[in-house]
Amino acid sequence: MPDFRLAPATRLDQVRYDIRGPLSQRARELEQQGVDLLRINIGNPARFGLHPPAALREAIAAHLHEADAYGHELGLEIAREALIADAAARGIGVLDAEHVFIGNGVSELIDMSLRALLEPGDEVLLPRPDYPLWSAATRLNGGVPRYYDCPASRGHQPDAGEIEALITPRTRALVLINPNNPTGAMYPRALLQQLVALAARHRLLLLSDEIYDGITYDDAQFTPLAALSGEVPCLSFGGLSKLWRACGYRVGWLQLTGARAALQPLRDALQLLAALRLCANQMGQYAIPVALQLRGEIHTLTTPGGRLHATRASLIEGIARSEFLEVVVPRGAIYAFPALRDGLLPGFDDQAFALDLLEHEHVLLTPGSGFNLTDSRHLRLTLLPEPAMMTEVLARLERALARHVEAAAPRYAHG
Repeated sequence: MPDFRLAPATRLDQVRYDIRGPLSQRARELEQQGVDLLRINIGNPARFGLHPPAALREAIAAHLHEADAYGHELGLEIAREALIADAAARGIGVLDAEHVFIGNGVSELIDMSLRALLEPGDEVLLPRPDYPLWSAATRLNGGVPRYYDCPASRGHQPDAGEIEALITPRTRALVLINPNNPTGAMYPRALLQQLVALAARHRLLLLSDEIYDGITYDDAQFTPLAALSGEVPCLSFGGLSKLWRACGYRVGWLQLTGARAALQPLRDALQLLAALRLCANQMGQYAIPVALQLRGEIHTLTTPGGRLHATRASLIEGIARSEFLEVVVPRGAIYAFPALRDGLLPGFDDQAFALDLLEHEHVLLTPGSGFNLTDSRHLRLTLLPEPAMMTEVLARLERALARHVEAAAPRYAHG
């Protein structure tokens, strides 16, 4: 037998995706052994009984006979025209069908965008914590992540001055995730304006991940970055997976706004990459025009009486009662990012704790270090389950933390 040497590419060495990593693999093993788990690690609405509006399925079914052939690499024209109209209604002008790309989810479009942009060693400014796909796609396309902090002490808001201090001659782009995953933070209009001005001063491309754009709570107001960016080149990402609970459709979109002359080389590179993958999923694209007409439908879930609103309230109440946890109240998206209170468990290992929680309390969540957060004392929970499940998850978390604090007490008492 020949000695095959099938070592993976070294560029994968620094790539991680803990949301579906070793903890998730261990959870599957436990379930195969008959253990019932409370899974609160992933933003997958249909797994929690939150399904797309029926009109989206009906639109796909009505056009199924038209979806057999390859389509335009940029996407169905009717879908792109619907996206242009939707953007105009939200204050985003000067957009045409040649500057709208439809992909197999936002994930594909993020990877394509960074592949079109980056030379080896180019730097991308990313939030910390981040959604780990952004770090992975940066590294896999030869780039170097440079992280700007969004700490809980600031309500998980970035600071424009701190970001500017990170810029070097190799910096190419500034990434925003708003509403934020994993923290649930919403960025105010004034902050967005500061970041646009920063990008203009340093000739940076803006990349705005807005997949949760309509999922807001209380009085939080979402502002599309492209509505403020003017001539500054801006790539805005959205899709069906969260707002319309259609993750499995794998339908995302990318809109390019800003000075046309500056955008043209990147737009052409994106079209080349889009053509190389032939086209995006044809069937799911027929749901886009219908979905955009139902943009406000999500408020039935996020306002009083709605499922997401109720589960968020359960989380806020549960953590207010906790001896061990605190949280910046999420104002958008479908996650909360609670943290262990200061002074408890010095040297806390969030990965080890998450594994212990899974093994002994049968709760699966994602530790904060999975979002490229160093020395993490955070845990990410999704707000998708029923309120009763959230209450139970927090009770089990409290029980596990009490055990850890009790076990640690003698060690700290003896110095």
